[in-house]
Amino acid sequence: MNIVTIVQARTGSSRLAGKVLLPLCGRPLLQRMVERIRLARTPMTVVVATTTEPEDTDIRILCNQLRIPCYSGDAFDLLDRHYRAALLYDADIVVKIPSDCPLIDPGVIDRVLSTYITAGGSRDFVSNLHPASWPDGNDVEVMSIATLQEAWKEATLPMEREHTTPFIWERPERFRIENVTWETGENYSMSHRWTIDYPEDYQFIRTVYDALYASTGGRFGLHDILALLRQRPDIMNINKTYAGVNWYRNHLDQLRTVDTRHTRMPGHAASHAENGTLTTTRENI
Repeated sequence: MNIVTIVQARTGSSRLAGKVLLPLCGRPLLQRMVERIRLARTPMTVVVATTTEPEDTDIRILCNQLRIPCYSGDAFDLLDRHYRAALLYDADIVVKIPSDCPLIDPGVIDRVLSTYITAGGSRDFVSNLHPASWPDGNDVEVMSIATLQEAWKEATLPMEREHTTPFIWERPERFRIENVTWETGENYSMSHRWTIDYPEDYQFIRTVYDALYASTGGRFGLHDILALLRQRPDIMNINKTYAGVNWYRNHLDQLRTVDTRHTRMPGHAASHAENGTLTTTRENI
């Protein structure tokens, strides 16, 4: 079975333009992101799916320089972009990992993939996001090419096209879905923000890389980051304003399986205890 992991990437972010090319320990964020995915033990092809827009030429040049397979597609129809990239690289199994997760733990990727593979074809879709429990920024979604094709053919809502997989995970009555939860039993998805969308997120991620990359050769994982945050709570405070903020907040009127427990508006930050207990506070930003 040919496993193709697709990393969607573009430079046109409205909140932090060019974020995928910002430097982390001397190399572009997108390069560090691909390096971390390739540390997973499961054999796979990693493909960057960017857009045909002129502003994303630098992404294509970077991929060419690093010999990373790259596909250029529609800027806003990510479902089409993922499907066509999967077809181009002959995927049997498609893994979706967004490029805003440069702290993703390779072990988490293996865990979700193993769950899908071990199911032996009895699952259409496996992820660790529905509902989420891992620190935000460890996003892994796995599906068969046939399942992705069904979504590509039938999804009509702009939200379903833009975010690739809602057509699937919003229909548990139709698709055979499994969720992988964090084995600790804790839920840090709304309190620990390790993804990048705002300048504060970049400052947080850059600080983590500066603290851990050299001593580990880039092979630091989830538990190394948690240990660092226990030692340096000031790092945790850098982007806490945006803890729990995600794209769900803009589509709560359309989503059936997601509600206000799974998202937060900017300015509502989550304080946390080590066991994952959350308290919501209002902050001025």
